[in-house]
Amino acid sequence: MPTIDITPQFDQILGLPLIHAGKVRELYALPDQPDRMLMVATDNISAYDWVLDSRIPDKGAILNQLSLWWFDQLRDLVDNHVVSTDVPAAVAGRAVICEKLEMIPVECVARGYLTGSGWVEYQQSRSVCGIPLPGGLTDGARLPEPIFTPATKAELGDHDENVDFDHVVGLVGEETAVAIRELTLSVYAAAERIARERGIILADTKFEFGRRADGTIVLADEVLTPDSSRFWEASAWPESLASFDKQFVRNWLTKESGWSSASEDAPPALPDHIVAATRERYAEAYHRLTGTPFEG
Repeated sequence: MPTIDITPQFDQILGLPLIHAGKVRELYALPDQPDRMLMVATDNISAYDWVLDSRIPDKGAILNQLSLWWFDQLRDLVDNHVVSTDVPAAVAGRAVICEKLEMIPVECVARGYLTGSGWVEYQQSRSVCGIPLPGGLTDGARLPEPIFTPATKAELGDHDENVDFDHVVGLVGEETAVAIRELTLSVYAAAERIARERGIILADTKFEFGRRADGTIVLADEVLTPDSSRFWEASAWPESLASFDKQFVRNWLTKESGWSSASEDAPPALPDHIVAATRERYAEAYHRLTGTPFEG
């Protein structure tokens, strides 16, 4: 199991108290706004629970700005945690001021298509997270209807674990479990429709929700980015699962680099052409979805 040691990238520049440094995001306290914090997206890229020894230029800005675009598209469906984009100049474009929330300890995954860990589980049990599925499905197949396939939030370096709905009820109670399932599926349905209109299939995605002091459930963290979603080229499906997300990096690691995801050794750094191609895919996803070219 990997041991992850994250060195913050912006703490010296910002001079703010660091709350947490994750694989991609850093959270900073705002001493004059105790109920707010600064969330900064770095250019780190992670795969198989490792933070790679490579950075993708502009990746943090693409993730942040695409999330802001999606939050705006979804504002009539669910509240979000963004308070302001008026951030320090050193992190402009890659950071937001957001609410401090009580985070719900569930990775809320919606799947409209069968692939990834869902495909692995389906081959073993003809189900995903306890949800029975029809026989005869293939990798990349569209499901009869989108499903909620939650996972537990693991500590840094550990694997998230797919769980069934009853497990979520045990973690957060039935009322909250039902609410986040309904929100996950309704947001996915809206986003899937928007993406399809732009020639992109949203195969699956992961959301995180938090709760305000008054009990309101709020969409938080990032949303519908190439880090948290599988985006496929609609015109190529189902013959190809050509993607605009970090599956491209996973494929290079496991199929071309010689590294095994079962290894305890750290994965290799990405070669320059893979770094450049990854940035191009992220920028293309941004352009295709928003209709505006990304300008770093």
